[in-house]
Amino acid sequence: MATEIEFSFAALTSSARRHIRVFQIHQFLDRFAMGLTVAVVALALTDRGMDLFQISLLFGVYSLTTMAMELPFGGLADSIGRKPVFLTATVASLISLALFLSTSDFYVLALSFACIGFGRALRSGTLDAWFVETFKAAAPNVDIQPALAKAQWANAMGLAIGAVLGGFMPDALGVVAKNLGFSIYDVSYAASFGVMLGVFVFTLLAIVEKPRPKNGNALRKGFANVPMVTRDASLLAFEHPALSMLLGSLAFFLMATNPVEVIWPTQAKPMLDEDYANTVIGVVTATYFFSIAFGASLSSYINRIFKRRHAVTLATTFACLAVAQIALALQGSIIGFVAVFILYSVILGVSETPASAILHRCVGDSQRSTMLSLRSLIQQLGAALGLVLVGAVAETYSTPIAWILGAVFLFLAMTLALVLAKRLAPESE
Repeated sequence: MATEIEFSFAALTSSARRHIRVFQIHQFLDRFAMGLTVAVVALALTDRGMDLFQISLLFGVYSLTTMAMELPFGGLADSIGRKPVFLTATVASLISLALFLSTSDFYVLALSFACIGFGRALRSGTLDAWFVETFKAAAPNVDIQPALAKAQWANAMGLAIGAVLGGFMPDALGVVAKNLGFSIYDVSYAASFGVMLGVFVFTLLAIVEKPRPKNGNALRKGFANVPMVTRDASLLAFEHPALSMLLGSLAFFLMATNPVEVIWPTQAKPMLDEDYANTVIGVVTATYFFSIAFGASLSSYINRIFKRRHAVTLATTFACLAVAQIALALQGSIIGFVAVFILYSVILGVSETPASAILHRCVGDSQRSTMLSLRSLIQQLGAALGLVLVGAVAETYSTPIAWILGAVFLFLAMTLALVLAKRLAPESE
């Protein structure tokens, strides 16, 4: 294997530099479109008459659609090309936004959320693979990690700026929207629709990919392989108890945390002045994403404290999350809420890499994709179940009670992680 050349943007060929810039712009625009709605989606649904249980069900529809479609569509981009699959995903996003803007009916909104899940399943890894392959061809043997970091930075900035603007627009233009007979949150969704159209055009014109031979059986094979992939992954998990415990703890983790991530704006907004509430929600949403990124950057340092015993790190992280979730539920002022929410978000970021490190250590290369698929399925299932259960409690009693009960799932996740740590100890994890 050839030695990798140190990355230097100035030393790259003009085609390689252009390739990075094009992908950065693309990632920024795509995430900017998403960010415009992510800060206000729960508030927009509340404004359309949805209660907390219905909001949880809608997000459950999204999770279950993603879960059902991710495996069948996983290899489609490899078969027919990354660009056409991403364009199809963009069309699904446009349909979703159009449906959302057109209705307040629960069932039509459910179809909108199903379209989001469908688009998410199609988007998964498509243009990322195109970027890596094209970069390697334009800059052979050059270390790609810094190039990926540049793309990730553009991704994060698009999401953060979109969240801030998406929260600001209802406060700034909401009166105009109401006078025209629309919801104040429709301005953010209409802006997202416009940017998503721009993403479609930019992808069509700026992303260059050689046409692939058409494979009419690709999709049929994708669906036909789902039972086999699921069976193989399940057998692998059962044969390796450590994997079963890891996947179980991750399912409990998502059951507890996903409802917090989805409905926190509905809990925070009553603490704010109505004139600027949505703007603050947008800023806090952007801070949430940056806090997760900061937590991820701290993960390796925290792991060293526990002597690189990943399962111990994971168990400690789950325990801290449980305490932070209970503390968040007990906050009655916006300053306390935001402070605890930022801490909560940082801990969420810390939790990602220890789990991934354990999983990759437990499986070989030939089993890696299968296990990653099963992990995705179980996490989406845990998220959907948590949303339905916690959403029902939140609607019947209150959101703080639902979050406190949800923290029980984090303690269960911690318990499984501690058992996992004991099992992995002889392997000198």
